[in-house]
Amino acid sequence: MKTFCIIPARGGSKGIPRKNIIDFCGKPLLAWSILQARQAINITDVYVTSNDDQILDIACDYGAKLIKRPADLATDAAPSEAALWHALNEIESQTSTAIDAIVFLQATSPLRTPQDIDGAIEEFYKQQADSLFSAVMLEDFLIWSNENNKLYSVTYDYRNRGRRQDRNPYYLENGSIYVFKPEILRKEGNRLGGRIAMFWMPFWKSFEIDSVEDVELCEYLMKNRIFNVSNYLDITEK
Repeated sequence: MKTFCIIPARGGSKGIPRKNIIDFCGKPLLAWSILQARQAINITDVYVTSNDDQILDIACDYGAKLIKRPADLATDAAPSEAALWHALNEIESQTSTAIDAIVFLQATSPLRTPQDIDGAIEEFYKQQADSLFSAVMLEDFLIWSNENNKLYSVTYDYRNRGRRQDRNPYYLENGSIYVFKPEILRKEGNRLGGRIAMFWMPFWKSFEIDSVEDVELCEYLMKNRIFNVSNYLDITEK
């Protein structure tokens, strides 16, 4: 199966300036997702789409193929699907290979391994899915919403709390890995659609970098949880 990886990495960011290329564990943040995808056995090729020349230069340094994204697809308001659609069209124009599936990785979710990516792809094909997202199970999260200054219990009934073991679990889409057929993106205008599957990951791999405070936490987890996996050390070089 021909499975191509797309990593969007635009130049603008409000929370952390130049977020996609900040130093993270000794490398530009974007580099980790590229290296993870390149080491994944089931990935055919890795592409980075960006409007920013410096980001594209860094992506090239770490072995990704490049797609220059138009400025109107790199604004705060532009959805990731628009960048994915543009990148898919560019990939198809550059290669004569039929694309069976696209893997979408977010550069701001570095807490994954090549084995996670391979596992998600294998689950996608095993389930004969049209799309897949990585997820974690929330077994005891008592979540409330605030609607018009009135509180509502969402994931349980506070009037009948019951035992933890008896509550139904919920599933969190953690944003780390998506897999989908090209026709799903074109038909639905969405990364998810058709027969949807999930790939399980540990809860700690769900942390992502959106603020300065997130960097320290994710670096700690990267160094103490992921770097300690012996076969992960192979991806620390370009």
